[in-house]
Amino acid sequence: MQWSIVGLNILYATLGVVLMFAAYRIIDALTPQVDFAEELKKGNVAVGLFVAAIFISVAIVVGGALN
Repeated sequence: MQWSIVGLNILYATLGVVLMFAAYRIIDALTPQVDFAEELKKGNVAVGLFVAAIFISVAIVVGGALN
């Protein structure tokens, strides 16, 4: 097993999580009239789909950048 490859994969995964969190916080800051956390607690499916779309978009961009 090549530990350098394992280390790079952990680094990329960490980078992906950080970028997803940053994207969520930026979108949250740009839409102050919507409280995402509260809407998700209420069971608002549209907000859940929107947040999922943010995460999927960031994952596609990060994955494309790594290839």
